[in-house]
Amino acid sequence: MSILIYAESAEGKIKKVALELASYAKKVAASMGTTVTAVTINNSDNSALAAYGVDKVLNVSNDKLNNFSAKAYADVIAQAAKKEGTQIVLVSSSTDSLYLAPLVAVALEAGYASNVVALPVSTSPFQVKRTAFSNKAFNITEISTPVKVLGIAKNSYGLVEDAVAMTEEAFAPSLNDADFGIKVENVEKVTGKVTIADAEIVVSAGRGMKGPENWGMIEELASVLGAATACSKPVSDIGWRPHSEHVGQTGKPVASNLYIAVGISGAIQHIAGINSSKVKVVINTDPEAPFFKVADYGVVGDAFTVVPQLIEKLKAFKASNS
Repeated sequence: MSILIYAESAEGKIKKVALELASYAKKVAASMGTTVTAVTINNSDNSALAAYGVDKVLNVSNDKLNNFSAKAYADVIAQAAKKEGTQIVLVSSSTDSLYLAPLVAVALEAGYASNVVALPVSTSPFQVKRTAFSNKAFNITEISTPVKVLGIAKNSYGLVEDAVAMTEEAFAPSLNDADFGIKVENVEKVTGKVTIADAEIVVSAGRGMKGPENWGMIEELASVLGAATACSKPVSDIGWRPHSEHVGQTGKPVASNLYIAVGISGAIQHIAGINSSKVKVVINTDPEAPFFKVADYGVVGDAFTVVPQLIEKLKAFKASNS
């Protein structure tokens, strides 16, 4: 009856979102007097999960699963849940998990709550706090089904180390060839950089940068902060930056701890997609830009003056604390 998490991985390494899931699951498991089990797919090193409270790993190894298939992966997770007799299944809010979570819920005849941002308000009845209305409000959702599926919003709980002695077990679920009818290709291959999905800090820029040739200072600011780079929809549409960096309601949702918007006016679709970020900073020459209404901090000024000064201040700060 352990709590089950789907621990996503990439290139043989457990993702940060999986460690946050483990942290969340461990706290819930402690309150319910149970344990945490993780299911991993084609991952060679699961040791990181032990540091965040995972008691057991069901390790699935099958070449058919090398490429993501929502139906196949959902079936694997559902079979793992049935094997463990779990009543709570946790997934992240990554793009892949957003696809597979409803499929898992259907397979388990479970209630599904997405965008969960806190530990359960109550376990009897089972109630969770979620974001609503494009992250402009919260609601309390009650799940009455025996099995529950929760999608945990990124950076909503954080990483909490709680090392345990973890065991690993090979798990060979049955696979249905019909689940592989659709091939999904992931074209976002980032090497040596922080990805938007894993970033705690995101530096994003818009048409105020005036051209792709000026993106060097955005990348430098991101490098100093250990951040991911992103952009607004118009920027990706005109080809200044790749579509993989487009964030907002029509692009990738962002729930970072810090979101810095440079030269982005703040269209409603962009704001809706990044509104879950905890601290929002805007740099813009127009004091009437809509972004200032939702920002925690705002700088009215020319990005070509402000950003280089900010970079130098941050470098000096880091040097004085090294």
